[in-house]
Amino acid sequence: MSQLLLDITPGWQPRLGNFVPGRNAELLSVLGQALATRGERCIYLWGDSGSGKSHLLRACAEEAGGMYVNGEVPSVAAMIALDDVESLDDAAQIRLFDLYNQMRESGAMLLVSGNVSPMHLTLRDDLRTRLGWGLVYQLHGLSDEEKAQALARHAESRGFVLSSEVTQYLLRHGRRDLPSLMATLDALDANSLRLHRTPSVPLLKEILQQKPE
Repeated sequence: MSQLLLDITPGWQPRLGNFVPGRNAELLSVLGQALATRGERCIYLWGDSGSGKSHLLRACAEEAGGMYVNGEVPSVAAMIALDDVESLDDAAQIRLFDLYNQMRESGAMLLVSGNVSPMHLTLRDDLRTRLGWGLVYQLHGLSDEEKAQALARHAESRGFVLSSEVTQYLLRHGRRDLPSLMATLDALDANSLRLHRTPSVPLLKEILQQKPE
């Protein structure tokens, strides 16, 4: 059998409007207002892997005409969304400290994400302090019910109805983070069309069991 889990690049793109808020409704509202008014200089988001940090940073950068970066520190821009700040090495931390000060003086907007709150980051003390000066929000992961709703909405956007049996099997046996669940759903849809089969539990099993070559 040919490899079922294809490398798929769907037309779907992260936007604030297609982010499933769950318990993060206040944060979503704050980000929308911040992009509209540019009244906030720095916003720091933290949460577990798969909680939606990258989705929000990419969405904000796209909607503001800004720059999304991960693992690097760019030059000053009107809006920068920097993901996974905890991964920066010593030299990059120095550059980010300087960038923070420059963007604050210029009135630009800096959006930063990390895996823990600013006070618990293993970064330079002066950088941790700066990141804690602005708005700080923890991203809360979705419940299984909220994930099921998100998957049903995503399936609808791709033009098919997701059965409750497929949803429950995916939540029990797939990777738990929403990006991975969405990617598996994309693979299910694509292979359903390619093989002329209904998006079903048997087909989902084949996809989940198929290992990359």
